[in-house]
Amino acid sequence: MQVKAREQAGKNLYTARKQGLIPSVMYGHGSVPQMFWVQYLEFSKLYNEAGESSIVNIVPENGKAMNVIISDVQFDPLSNRFIHADFFKVRMDEKLEARIPLEFIGEAPAVREMGGILVKPAEEIQVRCLPKDLPHSIEINVSVLKTFENHIQVKDIKIPNGVEVLADLDTVIALVEEPRTEAEISALDEKVESDVTKVEGVVKEVPASEETPAQPSEEKK
Repeated sequence: MQVKAREQAGKNLYTARKQGLIPSVMYGHGSVPQMFWVQYLEFSKLYNEAGESSIVNIVPENGKAMNVIISDVQFDPLSNRFIHADFFKVRMDEKLEARIPLEFIGEAPAVREMGGILVKPAEEIQVRCLPKDLPHSIEINVSVLKTFENHIQVKDIKIPNGVEVLADLDTVIALVEEPRTEAEISALDEKVESDVTKVEGVVKEVPASEETPAQPSEEKK
């Protein structure tokens, strides 16, 4: 991906974004951070393909291509468009740590035949490896979940050669829960009404017709 040098942080951001550019920063290995502009459409396509777990090449206008991973992105909270990107420069002979997304495939018999609910407590795991061994994603086949007692843990994952998993091996990443009963669903639908008069300092308001006529106060003797 071609990138253009950006001279000053925080300058002309609104105008540049309107022109289809995203501000970005590249850092890593003790080098001085470098600031770039990247084309929105080009970056969007690259991010969809590589995510934050694949090596990509960025090419400055007057420089050599560099191997990086997309380490972080920021989105506009209203439009959900990219507004900033961070790149981490990698060395191909040095191991790095990254979070790899889990790709769940297949169909769990406990869901299909028993009406269970597939639960995925973990969507990614952290690994360490050389950049050339960095997987884009790791497949998890949920077809082994035949009963509600079955579950898949990190230690059950087929890890590619050269990749070290840093997560706890006993961490559960997929299971099937029993379907809720009609009684449980009804209980969730019920509204719990609290009596505000039980809260200290709160006086319950009563209709005017129910109010007790005010009594004259006694005079102090």
